[in-house]
Amino acid sequence: MLLFLMKKASSRLINVLRLARPLFLVGGFIFYGLGVMVALYQEVRLDVTVLLWGQVAVTATQLMTHFSNDYYDLSADRANTTPTRWSGGSRVLAEGLVSPRTGLWLAVACGAVALAATAILVGVARTGPWAVGLLLVAVALAWFYSAPPLRLHSRGLGELTVSLIVPVLTPAVGYTLQVGRPGWLPLLVVFPLACFQAAMILVINFPDAAGDLQAGKRTLVVRLGAPRAARLHAALLATAYLSLPLLVGAGLPPLVGMGLLVPLPLGGWLVWRMVRGAWREPAAWGGLAFWSIGLLMASAGLALLTFGWLTV
Repeated sequence: MLLFLMKKASSRLINVLRLARPLFLVGGFIFYGLGVMVALYQEVRLDVTVLLWGQVAVTATQLMTHFSNDYYDLSADRANTTPTRWSGGSRVLAEGLVSPRTGLWLAVACGAVALAATAILVGVARTGPWAVGLLLVAVALAWFYSAPPLRLHSRGLGELTVSLIVPVLTPAVGYTLQVGRPGWLPLLVVFPLACFQAAMILVINFPDAAGDLQAGKRTLVVRLGAPRAARLHAALLATAYLSLPLLVGAGLPPLVGMGLLVPLPLGGWLVWRMVRGAWREPAAWGGLAFWSIGLLMASAGLALLTFGWLTV
C-alpha cells in the first residue's frame, strides 16, 4: 500500500513538473541576467540581495504564467489535435493528468510569491518605485495574457504582450533593480530580441491555429491567416537585423551588435523556410519552433556574454 502511494505521489509530482515546464525557465535567467549585466557594464555596483529577490520575482511570474495559461487555455488545448513539444500547452491538464483546479491554485500561489518578493524588495532592499512598477506591470500582463476579462492573446495582442514581458520588461527589471531607474541602453539591446520573440510566438501558434479558432482564441495567426502571418514573421526577423546599424549608432556597443549578428544564418534560414511555405507542413512545425526558440535564446545569450566580456 505504501509503495502504491509513493508511486502515485511520484507520478503526480512528475506531472506537476511537466505542467511547470522548467526548461522554459532558463529564458527568465538569461533575460534577467542580461539586464543586470548591462547595469554592471555601466559600472554599477552589484547588489546581490536585490539580484536574488528580483530573480525570485521573475521566476515566480514565469511559473504563474505557465500554470495559468494551461488552465485558461484548456478548451483550446483540448481542441488542438496537432500539438508539438513546443506548442499546445504542456498537455498535462488537457490529458487529465492533473486537475484544472490544481493548475489554477498553483498559478495563484506563484503569483503570490512574485508579489511577496516584490514586497520584500520594497521593504528590505528599499527598491525604488520604477523597478516595483515594472515588476507589477509584468505580473499583471502575464496574468491577463490568458486570463479573463482581458485575455490578451484572444484580442490579437498576445504576441505583443509576450514580446513586451519576456525580452523587454525582464531585462528592464534586472537593470532597474540595480541602477534604480530605467535606462536607454537596455532598450537598445532588447529591440531585436523583442522582434525575435514575436516571430517565435507566431511560429509556435501555427500548429495551434485550428484548435485556437475552434475555442475562440484569436491569435494573430488566426486573425491574419497563415500566409500573412508567415510574411509578418519574415518582416520581424528582417527588422531585427536591419535595425542593428541604427541601434549601434544610437549607443549600442558595436561588439554587442556584432554578437547579435552571429545567428544571422539561422534567422535567414527560418525566413527562407517560412517564405517557401514550411508553415503548411505539420512535419516541419516542431523543427521550426525549436530553431525559432534557439534563435531567440542564442541572441540573448550572446548579448549577455558580450556585455560580460566588455565589463571584465
